[in-house]
Amino acid sequence: MQKNLIVILGPTAIGKTDIAIRVAQHLNTEIISADSRQIFKELQIGTATPNSQQLHTVKHHFIHSHSIHNYYNASKYETEALLAIESILQKNNNVVMSGGSMLYIDAVCKGIDDLPAIDHKIRNEIIERYEKEGLDSLRFELKKIDPDFYAVTDLKNYKRILHALEIFYMTGKPYSSFMTKNIKQRDFNIIKIGLNTDRAILHQRINQRVDQMINDGLVDEARQVYAYKHLNSLNTVGYKELFDYFDNKITLSEAIELIKRNSRRYARRQLTWFNKDKNIKWFEPGDTKVIIDYISETININN
Repeated sequence: MQKNLIVILGPTAIGKTDIAIRVAQHLNTEIISADSRQIFKELQIGTATPNSQQLHTVKHHFIHSHSIHNYYNASKYETEALLAIESILQKNNNVVMSGGSMLYIDAVCKGIDDLPAIDHKIRNEIIERYEKEGLDSLRFELKKIDPDFYAVTDLKNYKRILHALEIFYMTGKPYSSFMTKNIKQRDFNIIKIGLNTDRAILHQRINQRVDQMINDGLVDEARQVYAYKHLNSLNTVGYKELFDYFDNKITLSEAIELIKRNSRRYARRQLTWFNKDKNIKWFEPGDTKVIIDYISETININN
């Protein structure tokens, strides 16, 4: 009997959690979260973590399983997620993965090549350039040497920009090439379901979600982790804007508008990344029955 990983992916606020739960219920299986921020137990409101009822309905993995104080990346996720998938598939023919973190999904579906250790001399040279020339200069260089990564990364996250340049100068190869160069073979079939809708509707959903987060207490949640704002785990939309508000750089209303704008931009980067994958079958988020029928049919064909 063929084992299957059903991946529910798409931009932020599109409704992946609800669809994933319905699919997992239909298949009587569990969900692997592929969200690089929902993994942190200190972050709940700002990461749109599934609520207690949703978590009770279907067992989820990698929700609040790690701390913001623990360094975590896509490579570690690949190792841990594959172990969890293997465990679930020993008792079930199917497992669902749901999320929008592009590198995490690719890590499981395609694998990540081992990244080289960075020479301290190269790292110091890049840091000196950043301090002397500023981030704009390094962004421009990244755009020239690695347009694929430039198109999807957070261009305000200087650590990601610097690391991508470090990899390039260490290897002579763009950082993005390590994500897709050698696709690793998996012991399970992969079915990818993409959720998307009209851009105006998606933007409305994003704006409404941010307003709901604020009403649910996002400001207080961000204040609780403010002392650790230097951590890479907190360099994320929804928190960094509020940190600027706490630092009196912007007003609260400006921070909220920036969260909405940056969330919309992140959604665009997600779609840019996902649209390159021709193995994704796209649906509207309201097409639950159509999605389940498609998955059932595909599983039957594979078997």
